[in-house]
Amino acid sequence: MQKETTEKKYQDLRASTMGSLPPSLDLPLPPLGKPPHLQLLSETTLLNLFKSQQNHLNYFFQNLDFSQALSFTQTLLNSRGTIFFSGVGKSGFVASKISQTLVSLDIRSSFLSPLDALHGDIGALSSADVLVLFSKSGSTEELLRLLPCARAKGVYLISVTSFSNNALANACDMNVHLPLERELCPFDLAPVTSNAIQMVFGDTVAIALMGARNLTKEQYAANHPAGRIGKSLIFKVKDVMKKKDELPICKEGDLIMEQLVELSSKGCGCLVVIDDEYHLLGTFTDGDLRRTLIKASGEAIFKLRVGDMCNREPRTIGPDAMAVEAMQKMESPPSPVQFLPVIDHQNVLIGIVTLHGLVSAGL
Repeated sequence: MQKETTEKKYQDLRASTMGSLPPSLDLPLPPLGKPPHLQLLSETTLLNLFKSQQNHLNYFFQNLDFSQALSFTQTLLNSRGTIFFSGVGKSGFVASKISQTLVSLDIRSSFLSPLDALHGDIGALSSADVLVLFSKSGSTEELLRLLPCARAKGVYLISVTSFSNNALANACDMNVHLPLERELCPFDLAPVTSNAIQMVFGDTVAIALMGARNLTKEQYAANHPAGRIGKSLIFKVKDVMKKKDELPICKEGDLIMEQLVELSSKGCGCLVVIDDEYHLLGTFTDGDLRRTLIKASGEAIFKLRVGDMCNREPRTIGPDAMAVEAMQKMESPPSPVQFLPVIDHQNVLIGIVTLHGLVSAGL
């Protein structure tokens, strides 16, 4: 019944939207698809696969020649030019990713497509450069065709392979052997384990280079300005705080009931109490207002002044503190707060930073 109803709606829609069509275009209604057959995977099967992959990775760590790894890392560290990476297929994806990691660590690097290299891109190579070639088998035809052309440019050639005594290793200046027990694939074909150890090896070397070059947090952040990592290392309180007309300020002698508009209109959830020279005296929050209404009664509410109920010892922060430090200070014991007055070394109010503002900035 449901199928017939669906077909009827389809035919009605065709009639209303397409009108009369030539016979050559009046195609029959395609048959409705059948739901795919559901297959279940047991938890034991999945767990055994993860354990097998763990064993394969352990084999790599236990059999890696660390003297080769050290020579490889030292060569990249001492490179005077650009460190190029190349590979084909999934090994190419790994090579490209490792190159991007080095670039993010302030190390000159680039991915060189073996196909594009033979059609002009090899012009990027110079005798000061290093070219690292990733290949599981060491017999990738595209890389073997690239080798003589790269050697003619005077590049130092390094192969990273998992098969012993292969053509690529024999033709390069250096080879790093990545021990591979077998692929996790039941046919020992899909390169899931070999790609995993390539990635582990390359990223570990990248961090070794990072440490050897004494990369600072500031340098790292400079290469990640748009991400949360960079923002947490670059943004200071003064970059995200509210200033001047955005500040919900009042004097301690102001009546609380007369400051309700100021309390709610600036979107900070508080009033910042100052003197005539803008020195910070305290803060009055939404919570303080609720407590005031509970304690006071009758006409007394209309006579209470901000200075009578404000917090005289609020948490504060300076403008040059890191924005992430402001967030940590807001969340610290004994209870979290939603804002921090920003003061200079003379206790003069220059801004306010809110939790909402920090979150909006991507922190």
